[in-house]
This record gives sequence, C-alpha cells and structure tokens, in this order.
Amino acid sequence: MGAIERSGFRFVPEYSVVQQTGAIHVYNEDHFIEEIKFQFSGKFPGMDKIEDLVEQYCELHNI
Repeated sequence: MGAIERSGFRFVPEYSVVQQTGAIHVYNEDHFIEEIKFQFSGKFPGMDKIEDLVEQYCELHNI
C-alpha cells in the first residue's frame, strides 16, 4: 500500500498482520503531524478502510 496525497498532506499506512493493528502516519510536507490507529481482521486491511479513515480525517480537519 502506498501513500495517499491530499492538499499537501501525505498519509502513509502501515500494519501488523500478527497484531491485527495498523496506523496511518499523517505528514504535512515532511513534518509528522499525528498517527491514526486502527484495527482490522484478515491478511491485511482493505484499501477501502484506509481511504475511509483518510477521508474522515480530512473532513474533520478541513483538508
């Protein structure tokens, strides 16, 4: 899974299959802003789930 770009922000997902947890690291240019944590089931989180989390973050922060 690659990074998602939105209005100068970059959202970089990573996950652990063993722990069934993931995080999306939010950057503005090269500056780390925060981490969005999530859980999933299966072999990997669906791209739809990650895109939904990014969309919710963008709406919440008017991005």
